[in-house]
Amino acid sequence: MFGRAPKKSDNTKYYEVLGVPKTASPDELKKAYRKAAIKNHPDKGGDPEKFKEVAHAYEVLSDPEKREIYDQYGEDALKEGMGGGGGMHDPFDIFSHMFGGQQFGGGGRSRGRGQRRGEDVIHPLKVSLEEVYNGTTKKLSLSRNVLCSKCRGKGSKSGASMKCAGCRGTGRKISYRELGPGMMQQVQHACNACRGTGETINDKDRCPQCKGNKVVQEKKVLEVVVEKGMQDKQKITFAGEADEEPDTITGDIVFVIQLKDHSKFTRKGADLFYEHTLSLTEALCGFRFVLTHLDGRQLLVKSNPGEVIKPDSFKAIDDEGMPIFQRHSMKGKLYIHFTVEFPESLSVDQVKALEGILPPKSSMKLTDMELDECEETTLHIVNMEEEMKRKQAHAQQQAYDEDDDEPQGAQRVQCAQQ
Repeated sequence: MFGRAPKKSDNTKYYEVLGVPKTASPDELKKAYRKAAIKNHPDKGGDPEKFKEVAHAYEVLSDPEKREIYDQYGEDALKEGMGGGGGMHDPFDIFSHMFGGQQFGGGGRSRGRGQRRGEDVIHPLKVSLEEVYNGTTKKLSLSRNVLCSKCRGKGSKSGASMKCAGCRGTGRKISYRELGPGMMQQVQHACNACRGTGETINDKDRCPQCKGNKVVQEKKVLEVVVEKGMQDKQKITFAGEADEEPDTITGDIVFVIQLKDHSKFTRKGADLFYEHTLSLTEALCGFRFVLTHLDGRQLLVKSNPGEVIKPDSFKAIDDEGMPIFQRHSMKGKLYIHFTVEFPESLSVDQVKALEGILPPKSSMKLTDMELDECEETTLHIVNMEEEMKRKQAHAQQQAYDEDDDEPQGAQRVQCAQQ
């Protein structure tokens, strides 16, 4: 497959660098690399060359294919390009991956894997139910960074720059935070000296327009189209309109719809729910009222002759719900939720009048003898929410008191018996 096998050479160096035997398992290799990487990391006062050596050794031995080639033919075989090549990757990328650190640049690609993508900018967009029902366009003024037109994003008049001494041109630095005894957390962040660019510019050579920042700020007005029927949390994306950075694919500006509450209507998918309160007379004898819809139309809503509306009941009107997104000719249903408001009390004459109209009371069926054998009770008005809270608090107090009354050592006796 590979042609003539190369001459065998030293195949123990990488194991010695990590301080493990040739029989080391992947977990043992990982533990050894962690220990050696922290010890030799430049930010901790270690030797940069030794750190690179440790990272390269782990890169080879942690790859089963490369390790097999190295064990058989040594380092020379990897240099010749067998098994996918022995080129050294960025040791900081390996270290960051091992310790869970974030790649420099947030959501963008890491170095060595192509052009980095800039971060998206997320904005909440509060809209009313009327605006989603009818559709609307909002003009929003935003500020963003764009590449300096004078220096074309170089930051200097000559286009020259120097490697940052603080981060050695990587644009990032690593610090450590102690979480507990023997536990350290690695935190990766942009270098403050070069603002994550990995380079510095001579003061005299700085671009007079951007002052060496490579970008300038501009204001832009975006027209955000909210289409009919859009959902809460739905996104409206403006591709490539986020902050610009040199050598970076510009991210997007994303508006996330936040639907505001309405005093009368509630939305559930493509359906609308409307709250309406009827008096007892309207519920029993019929009603008629005007409903102002979200587009301003006046809908006449009425009951059928002789129809009785029960409390907490629903009625539906077809095709008067929300427009369906991108199919505006289709709409859901409009549900009307009826609440019946009862009078606080009735006069004696009103009671007699109602008794002559309404069906007879069930208590009328009781005989005088049955009534004489009953004990009379008194009803009290109760707030059930407060009542349940009181009962729950009482139960918790009772359980607490029972724990205090239990003899000491009872639990130990029970465990011993088990």
